[in-house]
Amino acid sequence: MDRMSAPPTVPLEPHDPGRPAAEAARAFFEVLRRRRSVRHFSDRSVPREAIEWILRAAGSSPSGANKQPWRFVAVSDPAVKRRIREGAEAEERAFYGGRAPEEWLADLAPLETGPEKPFLEVAPWLIAVFRLAEEDDGGKIYYGMESVGIATGLLLAAVHHAGLVALTHTPSPMAFLGEILGRPPNERPFVLIPVGYPAEGCRVPDIRRKDLDEIARFTE
Repeated sequence: MDRMSAPPTVPLEPHDPGRPAAEAARAFFEVLRRRRSVRHFSDRSVPREAIEWILRAAGSSPSGANKQPWRFVAVSDPAVKRRIREGAEAEERAFYGGRAPEEWLADLAPLETGPEKPFLEVAPWLIAVFRLAEEDDGGKIYYGMESVGIATGLLLAAVHHAGLVALTHTPSPMAFLGEILGRPPNERPFVLIPVGYPAEGCRVPDIRRKDLDEIARFTE
């Protein structure tokens, strides 16, 4: 095909929320405002089908040149989760034991985090998100970090929409994830997300989200 000719197209199937845009947007906000990062999970099982639909939602994300540079590895095997926890805690002990600047540790203190990560075994699923540095056949990736970041946001929204909870866990460095999960060199660990139901009586830090006038500016 002539590289300058237009690619094939299909009709757009717009989503109709059945209500005015502002009303629909507010309803969506009211759902998402209750989303919280959770570190206390129930061991209640979550069906694989739920995770599959969540990953399909994440995979609907836009990406640079439609390269879709993400790879999701969903883990429920207890033995593999144990190895991931051991690898993560080794990096976290180094982080909290001297690698992290004092200012960073001070900012983390109100969240009561530490090197122990039991949720990596308790949560029924771990989703390891990888960023493709290049395509499997060596093809170039464009805007990989941005694309995978957007897809991860959709993943978290899908988890919440399903009535589940999650945590974005980023032990650094994360090379152990690729090694444990047998991923090829072109897949770079991006984030590790435990997914499941909250533990009974689960509590979360009393934090606030910034108001609209703190995060947005309008030029009209």
